[in-house]
Amino acid sequence: MQPTFIIAGRFQREYILPVSGNPVLDAPGGDLLYAAGGVAVWKRNIGLLSRVAEDLPHTWLHDLEKRGFDTLGIHIRPETFDQRYFVAYNDFEHASENNPVSHFARRQMNFPKALLGYQPPPEKKPGRRQPDPLAPTVADIPKEYLDTRAVHICPMDANTQSQLAATFKGGSVTTITVDPAPATMSPVRPRDLRILLQGITAFLPSEGELRAFFWGETHDLWEMMEGISAHGCEIIVVKRGAQGHLVYDAAGKHRWEIPAYNARRVDPTGAGSTFCGGFLAGYQETFDPLDAALRGAVSASLKIEGSGPFYAMEMMPGLAEARYHSLRDAVRES
Repeated sequence: MQPTFIIAGRFQREYILPVSGNPVLDAPGGDLLYAAGGVAVWKRNIGLLSRVAEDLPHTWLHDLEKRGFDTLGIHIRPETFDQRYFVAYNDFEHASENNPVSHFARRQMNFPKALLGYQPPPEKKPGRRQPDPLAPTVADIPKEYLDTRAVHICPMDANTQSQLAATFKGGSVTTITVDPAPATMSPVRPRDLRILLQGITAFLPSEGELRAFFWGETHDLWEMMEGISAHGCEIIVVKRGAQGHLVYDAAGKHRWEIPAYNARRVDPTGAGSTFCGGFLAGYQETFDPLDAALRGAVSASLKIEGSGPFYAMEMMPGLAEARYHSLRDAVRES
């Protein structure tokens, strides 16, 4: 069956020490899968576009297929590259990706051999055209995926995101949403962001990323969102963690504030990408930015209650809809 939704992003092998609960040791993750899980709370028929190293357990790909995901766009590369990602939470708001040895020792846990030699990825510098072996390219897009309707592009370098967006716009895609990488949201090279914004449906940065781009210009988030929309993007949603989400609809000049759902907080890993997936599912269904953001907020609220990209899609029937109606009643229009 032709996928209705395509998620393009990075596939990673996760090692997570959450706030509470069991650790996650070498499990499938990455923005790609969290966004796909966010879509799957509401809709299925999802295609995945990514690159993986040849040493990735093939059983993981088979498991994705059993869950109903289309893996035609996951390309197994002949070379080996490090797909590991480590994060430890001291509390829900404070995480560290450095020195996994000390975190395991502090919790009196045996250090996993699979993490030996791990180094956190170097911080990406704005404007540098460094190829990312984990990022899918235009050449990786199966021709069948160009006939889809809705695409979400996860955080990657701006050049890769722009090329993917332009290619999908040349097909049958009606909705393209983008979650920027932190390096893109730098005032050093504003042109990269302006090129990326042209013709996309929704732009979904975090509050920190948006403030970094407008550093020294304004402290008003709504003013920043209007500034972003001037470059051709219809909808801007700012992810604010425990403070909820802000939604700006440029066409109708609408401003909405959505509070965060009061969920049990266990593991925030991937919550932002899970939101983006829920947003994509909602917008493709109703083409209503508020409805889409509410569905994204619900997907994220389900995700933070447990670990792993598929935790949100395994909730009891009716729970997502109940949270949706609860949040809708709490929306404020500015």
